[in-house]
Amino acid sequence: MPANSIRLSEEIIKAANISAPVNSRSVPKQIEHWAKIGRIAEENPDLPYGFIRAALEAGNEIKYGDISAFSFRNK
Repeated sequence: MPANSIRLSEEIIKAANISAPVNSRSVPKQIEHWAKIGRIAEENPDLPYGFIRAALEAGNEIKYGDISAFSFRNK
């Protein structure tokens, strides 16, 4: 998919410049991350950020094969 240029406020760019290195992301990838989280949060207003983040991590674990069977055994 080709990249598109968009105009962003200096405030958003400054915030991304601060956050991106902390999260080992480029500035554009940091802004994409915020957009993705924001979209998910708007579509699921009852879910807390921590749950959204954990769900995204779980999806990546599945994608990269880091999974194991869960047992429902009673103790």
